[in-house]
Amino acid sequence: MESVQIENIDPETAFLLSKKETGFEWELFKENVRPLKRGRNVRLLNESLTSHNNNQLKKTLLEKRRKLIEAIDDYKGEDPLQPWLECMKWVQEAFPAGGDSSGLIVIYEQCVRKFWHSEHYKNDLRYLKIWLEYAENCVDAEVIYSFLDANDIGQTHSVYYIAYALLLESKSKMKAANDMFSLGISREAQPIEKLKDAYKKFLARSMTKPKNTDEDLEENHLPVRSFGTVLAREDNRMQTAQSSDFHRKKLKPDGTQRTSLLVYKDTKVDVLSSHQPDKSKAAWNSLGTRAERNKENNAIPSKWTSYKVPQKPGPRVGRPPPSACIEVFVDEECAETRQASDESGSSSTLPVIHGDDQDNIKRETELLRKNPLRNFPPNSLPR
Repeated sequence: MESVQIENIDPETAFLLSKKETGFEWELFKENVRPLKRGRNVRLLNESLTSHNNNQLKKTLLEKRRKLIEAIDDYKGEDPLQPWLECMKWVQEAFPAGGDSSGLIVIYEQCVRKFWHSEHYKNDLRYLKIWLEYAENCVDAEVIYSFLDANDIGQTHSVYYIAYALLLESKSKMKAANDMFSLGISREAQPIEKLKDAYKKFLARSMTKPKNTDEDLEENHLPVRSFGTVLAREDNRMQTAQSSDFHRKKLKPDGTQRTSLLVYKDTKVDVLSSHQPDKSKAAWNSLGTRAERNKENNAIPSKWTSYKVPQKPGPRVGRPPPSACIEVFVDEECAETRQASDESGSSSTLPVIHGDDQDNIKRETELLRKNPLRNFPPNSLPR
């Protein structure tokens, strides 16, 4: 069967067959793009989104990322943080969907770990923002803020106190969030006007949030009874008094009742009849003798009481003295390699990024999400 040539096609189909670029290709994938405050480069965004269906373009992006990471190690300038910022910005643009395969969280962690002990960058706003972006991608960001507080990082900037207070507010820790705002204002963190404005908005939000009233707390503390049970006279009197007080609090100041509340009261006839013994049962007319009532406490000795556990002859030995701590074996070669890498600090990246192994990058990213300080030395962690 011969192929049929279609001469007349609609303009839309003709445009799709021409494969021309219009700059709006990202519209087809915009639900997979994470928004950035500074905006995005449309050309790079289109290339990165097209890489989902183009393996050659995807390899080009991975090669570009590898070169940027190598440029970090080869940097010899006066501001070693700058190549890190350029690499992070490019990764955010080239991997708009984010995710574990981008390696951005791993780069965040390696950057903050490289400069956490540097006095030059402790009050650098750029370095603090990297910490804050790293915290946004972790499961529990509170450990990061505690680390920054313990190591005096970013304490002069108001953005630290605002971000920390908003995190505490999201966890319904309103008092701790208020204390964090007050701490930043007392330290005169800059810009102070931005901090005060955020504090006013926080107070406005806290005033509109519902609070547990005294009536709800009082209602929750009332004794719970199962249906059909009869309380003792003292318990019944106490419950009636508490119910009366609670009923009195329900009244408005003018004496009118908000809602009708029925208080159950046992009649005298029901209370007396419930405590009277049933005369139809003759077994309770006589309690028996004292010996019959205590017969379960008078067990007859049997043969097992004459059995003795054999004792080994010999002097008694006291409690042995505590032994010394067990020394953990450390391979000398591994210890020297680790110490050299920590002291030199020349290698800024882990092999997991250099190798472009997506599985290793995803695995490391997932571990950092759960424990963002897993690679930091123990003496730097907050106590």
